[in-house]
Amino acid sequence: MNENNDQSPTPRRSNWSNPVMWLVIGLPLLSIVAGVGLVVVATHTGGADSVSDPVRRVSQIQTTDLGPDEVAGRRGLSAVLRVEDGIVEVLPATGEFTRGQPLQLLLEHPTRQADDLRLELPPEGPGWRTQQAVDPGHDWVGQLRAADGSWRLHGRLPKQQHAARLAPLLGGSG
Repeated sequence: MNENNDQSPTPRRSNWSNPVMWLVIGLPLLSIVAGVGLVVVATHTGGADSVSDPVRRVSQIQTTDLGPDEVAGRRGLSAVLRVEDGIVEVLPATGEFTRGQPLQLLLEHPTRQADDLRLELPPEGPGWRTQQAVDPGHDWVGQLRAADGSWRLHGRLPKQQHAARLAPLLGGSG
């Protein structure tokens, strides 16, 4: 007689050898770690403001002084920013600029505030110029203002370009 009715118990598998159990435990733990990582990154980076001007926050609304832009618009100011061969030059295009006074130029890096360039351009020749190497590998946001801050012009210097138009944001004819 053959006895194939062996009733030996099958060995019980551990829950940890089941891949579904790893998913049940692992995915929530992974999401917690990722969430903590995002919070750490968010708190250690700078603000999300893309405007370098001082702003006031009133009732959840950011406000900034647009007076210098209005003045530039009323005066019809515009200029050409030229960046090439280690020279940064601003040439007046329209309007009456006060000659003999230096201008302030802020070139903002698109992602790293630490790489922003703040330059003072003394009058030279038909415009204002200084020696400064500018990385052509990305766009720059330019802001030109009078030394006393009475007017302000804005513009964008595109990647691999050597010149950009600077104009007022408000009320300009230039």
